[in-house]
Amino acid sequence: MNIGAVIKNNKWVRLVIIAGVILIADLITKEIILRRVALYETIPVISGFFNITHIHNTGGAFGVFSQASPLILFAVAFFAACFVIYFYALTPDGYPVLAGGLALILGGAVGNLVDRVRFGSVVDFLDFYIGSYHWPAFNVADSAITVGGAILLYHVLFQKIPE
Repeated sequence: MNIGAVIKNNKWVRLVIIAGVILIADLITKEIILRRVALYETIPVISGFFNITHIHNTGGAFGVFSQASPLILFAVAFFAACFVIYFYALTPDGYPVLAGGLALILGGAVGNLVDRVRFGSVVDFLDFYIGSYHWPAFNVADSAITVGGAILLYHVLFQKIPE
């Protein structure tokens, strides 16, 4: 059996691989932060631009809805993952970029969902800033969701969504 052919010809295998790579990368990086960087500790990486800063985000993406119930945020993440799987199933084979974007969203959603179950919050650590202007800290899962969301948005805006 040619594994390359199986991956190329089975969109569900591709979904599991892409989402799985994102999930594993997310969990590994978060575990490194949890073990090596104290909560609220900041490690400068590029002065004036990028730090590693260990925080726990009780809200949604980029700290939005920080006052929301953890149960509601869990439910939203769970249903978002189900929504992505549903649309992935409807995506024809001729749309590999769209399918890849949905797989990125799924991997990221599951990564943050694991944190919500384990900790009741999400471990964030990538801290970009210019001067006193900081982008909210985020993680690998958030990055995958953002890139996947941008791909999905492109397809919607430019009417590249399959019929």
